[in-house]
Amino acid sequence: MDDREHRQLDRYAPETASNRLLRVVVRIVVLVVVLPVRVVWDLAVAGGQVCRRVLLPPAGRALTALADGAGWVLERLFGGIGWVLGWLIGTLVLRPLRRLYTSVLTPLGHGLRWTGTTLLVPAARALGTGLVRLVVLLLVRPAAGLWRYVIVPAVRHGLVAPSAWLYANLLTPLGHGTAWVLNRLVRGLAATGRGLGPAVAWLVTTLLVTPLVRTYRHLLAPAGREIAAAFEVAWRIAGYVSRAVGRALATIARYLIGAPASWAYRTVCTPVGHFLRDTVWAPARRAGAEAGRAARAALSTARETVRQARRDAWRALVGTPAGERSGEPRGIPARTLGSTTTVPSAAQASETPLGGDPFAKQG
Repeated sequence: MDDREHRQLDRYAPETASNRLLRVVVRIVVLVVVLPVRVVWDLAVAGGQVCRRVLLPPAGRALTALADGAGWVLERLFGGIGWVLGWLIGTLVLRPLRRLYTSVLTPLGHGLRWTGTTLLVPAARALGTGLVRLVVLLLVRPAAGLWRYVIVPAVRHGLVAPSAWLYANLLTPLGHGTAWVLNRLVRGLAATGRGLGPAVAWLVTTLLVTPLVRTYRHLLAPAGREIAAAFEVAWRIAGYVSRAVGRALATIARYLIGAPASWAYRTVCTPVGHFLRDTVWAPARRAGAEAGRAARAALSTARETVRQARRDAWRALVGTPAGERSGEPRGIPARTLGSTTTVPSAAQASETPLGGDPFAKQG
């Protein structure tokens, strides 16, 4: 809001040198007060944006993973504990309670119900009837007679009748007289107020209302508008100063920290990483793969050796009759001449070296 708008809004505060001086002083003071607040505000906003972009996503992912792991552990832990507690409660508490209920409490309850229905209810009914009659005879009838023949006549003739006479002959005339006196007093005070009202109103208007109105119109309202405008201008100026300081600090940080870090990453870290990847990591990975394949081959060979040794031991202990036991490895089945199809009824193939008689064991 500029000075022209101030002059249009304030018809009672003309533009003077004192007003201009006051406006300049107020704006300087407000700028000195507002500038640190605006700088702190801009720093807080920048820090919040950095935290939102850099820190919060990794923290959220870490917390999510931690919560998942903790949930899995707690689920397994409490699941096992709950199963054990359920089994213990069912075995040590519920089953004994069920047996106690079915074997002891249920027969006892049936017996108590039969006893109460057969013996206690008639006795209680007879006892209650006798007590009611005794109470009526000893308390109710004497109390009714006392109320009817003593208390009611005493209250009627000793309290009600004198009170009615006192109200009719003393309190009513006294009340009418008091009301008449108060009516006259109120009328007199009203007449006095009507006579003194204009003078009191003039005094209040002259001594109180007019000074307050003039003080507000010529002092408080212009000062408030000037302070509000000064705060607005100071906030804008502080914003410009804060942004300039922020840009300068960012430029200094970029040239002192960002540029050296980027240069070090490009010229040192990247070549070192590539060198380690090509000379250390890749050979180590290939060596690990070869070692894994060799270990698997060795394990396969060891298993085959153990299997052959077990087969040889079994043959040495049991022997190899014509009809071998089921479950033991059999010899290589014989094949027919000119065909690779195995004949189930054919004899076992010869285990002699090449050049021997292949038909020596055939029937």
